[in-house]
Amino acid sequence: MKTYNKTSILLVEEDLELRNTISESLNAVDYKVYAVRKSIEGLDYFKKYDIDVCILDVEMTGIDGFALAAQIRILNPDMPIIFLTSKVLLVNILQDFEYGFDDYLTKPFTNEELLLRIKAVLHRAEKKDSFTYSLSGEKINIGRFVFDAKNMLLVLDGKEQPLTRKEAALLKVLYDNKNDLVTRKKALKMIWGNSDYFIGRSMDVFIARLRKYLKADPNVKILTVHGVGFRLVITEPVAVD
Repeated sequence: MKTYNKTSILLVEEDLELRNTISESLNAVDYKVYAVRKSIEGLDYFKKYDIDVCILDVEMTGIDGFALAAQIRILNPDMPIIFLTSKVLLVNILQDFEYGFDDYLTKPFTNEELLLRIKAVLHRAEKKDSFTYSLSGEKINIGRFVFDAKNMLLVLDGKEQPLTRKEAALLKVLYDNKNDLVTRKKALKMIWGNSDYFIGRSMDVFIARLRKYLKADPNVKILTVHGVGFRLVITEPVAVD
């Protein structure tokens, strides 16, 4: 429920001194900051307010930053998330984070560094919105499914599965190139307008979700060509005499 034009940031940081320091630095450059100590408070604020960026402490007691991010991404799969950690996290650790991430900072860090990271994820989020693949057109049959791209629905036997805009756009790109390879770079450029590493990790999350939705029809599969891209394979069911 945003009643102002400021960018809203949810900060969930257990350390009081650091939380106050970050809040003051962000308020000083005209961001609207909601700063809380615990994940449960952070989730409540995320549901209550119109948030543009989340900054989450990883090593919180109880529900940690990864678990909180997973809950946030269920509510909004495209929400930009920056993790804060006191540990030197290797990139491959973050790669295993199921719900994706946009950036991270290792403590200690400067206010200037944090501001640059926030500007970068906001810029990427703006490009994501502006480059989303066209979702107009007729309803499409994908195996047993009916894909209503315009209304972002995947329908099977009358049961509707709502899709996010990025899920629908990605499925449309795959369908438009069905049975052919769609390179990661091509998909990222067509849907997000950018093929950088962090956006690529988000795309992997959407691919996993689409596979989950489509598994009800064994004749429809999204295959991974490792290191290259994906193929939507639609096969005809075998007739039984």
